[in-house]
Amino acid sequence: MPVPLSCSDLARLPLFQGIDAALLEPLLEGQLSVSLPADQVVVMEEDEGMGLLVLRSGMAKVRGFSADGEEVTLAVLGPEALLGDMAVLVDGRRTADVVALTALQVVKLRSEPFRRLLEREGRLALAMARLQARRLRALNQRFLLRGADATTRLLAALLELALQSDPARDPEALVPPLPQRELAAIAGLSRETASRSLSQLRRQGTVSCGEEGMRITNLAPLRKRGLWH
Repeated sequence: MPVPLSCSDLARLPLFQGIDAALLEPLLEGQLSVSLPADQVVVMEEDEGMGLLVLRSGMAKVRGFSADGEEVTLAVLGPEALLGDMAVLVDGRRTADVVALTALQVVKLRSEPFRRLLEREGRLALAMARLQARRLRALNQRFLLRGADATTRLLAALLELALQSDPARDPEALVPPLPQRELAAIAGLSRETASRSLSQLRRQGTVSCGEEGMRITNLAPLRKRGLWH
């Protein structure tokens, strides 16, 4: 059975750090915890936003579609990610699809208490601005990499998955096992190209793969490409 989100849980999220617990309590009233399977659409673009979502466990992707119908991965999300905040800030409509990469545990919070707290707490407004800036920087980096070679793009995808899967943002953290089609989509590659590149990285000892998932085992190629410092 899903465990309800507590004030201490909420206070650990970067967005709410430093905010008094008494101010966070209204956000937890009427919360709803749900478990979702892999491949489940969590949020659909243009749906009316009815609340905030906190990702407690598992991984998801934010996706859009190009003019010719090609899926484009916009971001990867891991534990402690917050979803739906853009719908609170703009017109209440979801701005992209969110799809589960693995099984998820998600908590839904009502948006109105969050909106009131945002209007009252300057620290929260500043944290929201920083969050959006980080997302924009990550999105810019993702699109700059679309012109890179296949190996660089695949390494960047694996690095993003590792950082998002671990709250400590360890680049060598275990990445959950994902279908190769998902890994290819995140890297912006065809499935065949992603498979060939992954096999090459395994032979070189840069990446290890097993039943539990994948792991970057040598950061030198990432440093050489400017992906990690």
